[in-house]
Amino acid sequence: MNFQALVKPAVLTQPVYEPGKPIETVARELGLDPAGIIKLASNENAFGPSPRAVAAANLALGEGELYPDGGCFALREKLAQVRGLAPDQFIIGNGSNEIIELLGHALIGAGDEVVMGSPAFVVYKLVTLVFGGKAVEVPLVNHRHDLPAIRAAITPRTKLVYVCSPNNPTGTANTEEELLTFARSLPEHVVAVFDEAYAEYIPQAPDLRPLLREGRNVICLRTFSKIYGLASLRIGYGYAAAETIALLNRVRQPFNVNAIAQAAAVAALDDIEFTTRCRDANLAGLRQLEAGFRKLGLEYVPSVANFLVVRVGDGARVFDALQRRGVIVRPLKPYAMPEWLRVTVGTPQQNDRLLAELARYRDNP
Repeated sequence: MNFQALVKPAVLTQPVYEPGKPIETVARELGLDPAGIIKLASNENAFGPSPRAVAAANLALGEGELYPDGGCFALREKLAQVRGLAPDQFIIGNGSNEIIELLGHALIGAGDEVVMGSPAFVVYKLVTLVFGGKAVEVPLVNHRHDLPAIRAAITPRTKLVYVCSPNNPTGTANTEEELLTFARSLPEHVVAVFDEAYAEYIPQAPDLRPLLREGRNVICLRTFSKIYGLASLRIGYGYAAAETIALLNRVRQPFNVNAIAQAAAVAALDDIEFTTRCRDANLAGLRQLEAGFRKLGLEYVPSVANFLVVRVGDGARVFDALQRRGVIVRPLKPYAMPEWLRVTVGTPQQNDRLLAELARYRDNP
């Protein structure tokens, strides 16, 4: 049976997302002790999950035989209290990735254009292509989104425009004024998607809710994977006008978010002490890595997220050398940055280990 002959032709040319390898896989492939490996590749929270979230998740496991709340009522109510919006202005996804896919289901057809920065989160492009759309990529300037150039790239065929701020993989952010001005300049046939996955790492993150009160075609995405430390539970959310959320719910699968993740997310929103501690520790970690890179004579991009990018020359070679020494980072060749690595902020000890291994590599490649 030739299964390839049965699938849609576009599937055969669809790029595949390549996630970072887990510690156990690297240990098995390279014959290393898993206990001696550190992973600074996937922008996970080095300080673990929210303790309140863990306690709530454990309680929810006691009712594992029941289907989850298909409407995520408790979580939407909690988000409404925290964000000052109405519960029907939130949609909950299996990670914010799912909401990117829902936008594709609802809005992208053959030949439709989707404008995005380059490099930016690769899933925007992947979802665009799988629905038959055309990804229009606008180069960053000084590693930041060039919002005027993105606006100039919009045509009558444009359906969506993505702005990731702070941007993955560069860690840079646009200001609140820049983002608001950009959104207000868009034509009515374009939906602006602001990906705020790392916004909680900014002490005073841009407030884009005025755009909703103005009736703009805007949806903002956030996640519990990063500062809340719940990446394994796959839960995120979008907020927009109630009418927008209602349309996305038409293409959302029932029971798309499990009960354990919902319970953990509700509790995590109350764990202010944890998120404050993580934000402060992350800032200290950024300064630690920046100082270390300067000492090693390595160029880096100042970041406001929980990662930064550093220029090491042959990125693939340095990535491989570090991995063989038990340090997993992210090579950026898939993002057209072959000389760069993306490094997640770790604990002080993990950061020191990374810098020490980079120094050893420099002395003995």
